[in-house]
Amino acid sequence: MAKLRIVNIPVIMLIINIFLSFAVALLISISAIAADSALILNGNFVQGGLVFGQVTPGSKVIIDGHAVRVSADGDFIIGFGRDYPSRTSLKVIYSDGSSKQHELKIAQRKYEIQRIDGLPNDQVNPDADTLVRIKQEQREIRLARDIDEGRLDFKQKFIWPTEGPITGVYGSQRILNGQPRQPHYGIDVAAPVGTSVVAPASGVVSYIGDMYFSGWTVVLDHGHRLSSSFLHLDKVLVQVGDRIQQGETIALVGATGRVTGAHLDWRMNWHTQRIDPGLLVEYEYNSKKQ
Repeated sequence: MAKLRIVNIPVIMLIINIFLSFAVALLISISAIAADSALILNGNFVQGGLVFGQVTPGSKVIIDGHAVRVSADGDFIIGFGRDYPSRTSLKVIYSDGSSKQHELKIAQRKYEIQRIDGLPNDQVNPDADTLVRIKQEQREIRLARDIDEGRLDFKQKFIWPTEGPITGVYGSQRILNGQPRQPHYGIDVAAPVGTSVVAPASGVVSYIGDMYFSGWTVVLDHGHRLSSSFLHLDKVLVQVGDRIQQGETIALVGATGRVTGAHLDWRMNWHTQRIDPGLLVEYEYNSKKQ
């Protein structure tokens, strides 16, 4: 006859509790390790640079106290303007409520001085009526650049919108007719009037206008508040709202607005940060006096 086995329930429960405690602790440790390694950043940590990020889906990203759009798959971008400070803070808040702070170091650049003479005086010192027009145009283009859509067109490898000699680089301090003016925030490509301008990456046309300084201008939104602007155009071949594929012709090079010759001025913006397009394409800045 089998003997009746008496089991000490409290002892078993204690063992189970100890095991569960170790298991929970192990899971917490694994979670912490995962949180530490869940952030991937690739790009240019330099003034004018754009950085492509990846976090665990469901996470939130905050830089300089401002929330950044994160895709359902965890994709995001951050950018640093011409005069961005040497350090900044990026915070990731994970779906479980945990968070981690990251300090980013941003390389500082030296910019050349570009002197341009022979411009009409009204292109350097506009009158009061013209200033009203300029301010209105600035408001319109800010709205176009402020569009925040979830498209991921920026994940494509950017290409040159046109080809030709580089006549102006990002960040240069402009001296116009001997008077200091705003820095140059784009990259100038000299080309004959009528040369094709193609989309450097896919996007949606968010603005078209004949601006006082920029002449005929097109803004192409690449998603997550990253946009390209194309200035001094001769002819625009698209309409606002058009969905454009990378490499598709959107306009023709011109000499409209404040110019001394035909060229394309390609600019990029992320939120309020002005990005250097030259850092996204194959262009050696060491060959310039940067």
